[in-house]
Amino acid sequence: MNIYKNLNEIINYIDENLEEVIDYKVLARFLGVNVYTMQRLFTMISGISLCEYIRKRRLSNAGFDLYTHKQKIIDVAIKYQYDNATSFSRAFERFHGIRPSLVNTQTKLRNYPKIIFNEDVYITTELDYEIITLEEMHLYGISISTNNDKIGEDAPLFFKQVETKYIDKYGEIKYGMTTYDIAREEIQKYYCLYDKVIGEFEHIEIPASKWLKFRINSHKAKDIQEMAHRFYKEFLPSCKYNLKEIPELEYYHDGITDFLVAVY
Repeated sequence: MNIYKNLNEIINYIDENLEEVIDYKVLARFLGVNVYTMQRLFTMISGISLCEYIRKRRLSNAGFDLYTHKQKIIDVAIKYQYDNATSFSRAFERFHGIRPSLVNTQTKLRNYPKIIFNEDVYITTELDYEIITLEEMHLYGISISTNNDKIGEDAPLFFKQVETKYIDKYGEIKYGMTTYDIAREEIQKYYCLYDKVIGEFEHIEIPASKWLKFRINSHKAKDIQEMAHRFYKEFLPSCKYNLKEIPELEYYHDGITDFLVAVY
């Protein structure tokens, strides 16, 4: 399977159905994976979440329709799957920088281009991993709000702050965890977690599962981020695993880090 060819098929399907409700299950079938895995792959490979890409493509077309065809705002709003003219107008102004009612008098509009993936991409580097089974885990920790753009800086800084503050009281941080929004596309929080009961911290229950384990001979943030990048860009597109809706974990021990991903 050439995943980049399949991603282009997803892009073409989206563009042909911008005026319809887009079923993520249909998109997932292009890749032969579940919806969660498809969303994570799209986001990591394209650099934009699936829902954000669809939103920007719809608003790009909406600007063209309003200017070229002089359509009513409510008609364009409904056409591109907005519930009402008010929510459409807010989204339109955030994207284009002008209210839709001004399109006929001001021609400053923005276009988000259709993504085209390079299908001539060949990855031949090897990546060792181990399949392990872990029982249900009960972890305790604290988190920081972050997002896709800031996680690379926020996570290591927060880790250092938590470690410095609690090392004498609770010992070393055992796990790091990143959580996502309800659509599983946008990062919401990064957690520092301990494998002991700490009443003042949030209790996180991790269900029993099979995990893919990738070993990193370091605790450095850049090395962990490089492994996560390789997993989503190199490993996942060419394997047959489906991701479970469980956040990936970073297990810190003995000077190494195990990057853990729950799978079916």
